[in-house]
Amino acid sequence: MTAPLEFAAIHHEFWTAAGATTVIADISFAVPESRFIAVIGPSGCGKSTLLQMAAGLLKPTAGAIRRDGRIIGGVQDIGLVPQQSLLFPWKTLAQNVGLKLDFQNVPKPERDRRVEKALHDVGLEGFGGHYPRQLSGGMQKRGAIARTLIYDPSLILMDEPFGALDAQTKMVMQRDLQALVTRSGASVLFITHDITEAILLADEVIVLSRRPACVLARRPIDLPRPRDTFEPFRNPGFEAAYAAIWRSFRSEVEQPA
Repeated sequence: MTAPLEFAAIHHEFWTAAGATTVIADISFAVPESRFIAVIGPSGCGKSTLLQMAAGLLKPTAGAIRRDGRIIGGVQDIGLVPQQSLLFPWKTLAQNVGLKLDFQNVPKPERDRRVEKALHDVGLEGFGGHYPRQLSGGMQKRGAIARTLIYDPSLILMDEPFGALDAQTKMVMQRDLQALVTRSGASVLFITHDITEAILLADEVIVLSRRPACVLARRPIDLPRPRDTFEPFRNPGFEAAYAAIWRSFRSEVEQPA
């Protein structure tokens, strides 16, 4: 069965005046249909570079990236949730969320209905008329997720979306994202540096090495859902999963820069 997203023997170099720097040495894995795949690795190892390639924003030096079996040759029509919310400050929350529908010329009654539902799904009903500056960081992030989910993408790419949030808001967002993704049926590639977050959200965790990155380990996560994001250690099997991933990850973190 063809995977929605597949990395096949990816190698990538960045060129500067000083010469070539190899960021990714050899990476192969797939994001199966309706599965949540988390990628963790040391800072600067190329996690975000992988995401840019999946979105068609960057072409690998070697290897192939396939979307539904076809090699990606340009910018892809996918759901993308970046590190920053990137809501337009001159537009209301509702206008930001419905922006994609505007581009698709969806009739206003249908657009308004879908925007209202999207805001309700992320717990922002009643805030559609607010501007981003009037919203907390967590609310802005919810708005960014609503903007992504509103047109039902089959593939969602998320680049450390909760990294800038406070601990309490982050746990709430992790809880809610589980439900939203399960309901949508989308395939997700999620970049994070947080082992706990990866275990709580993912069906499988891919562990990358330091630069030049390669796959150190792949760990299926079989914890029952929904998973408790507020007290993660209470999830059956959490400690064993954490220990296994940390064994693979620890040497990469503890190496001197």
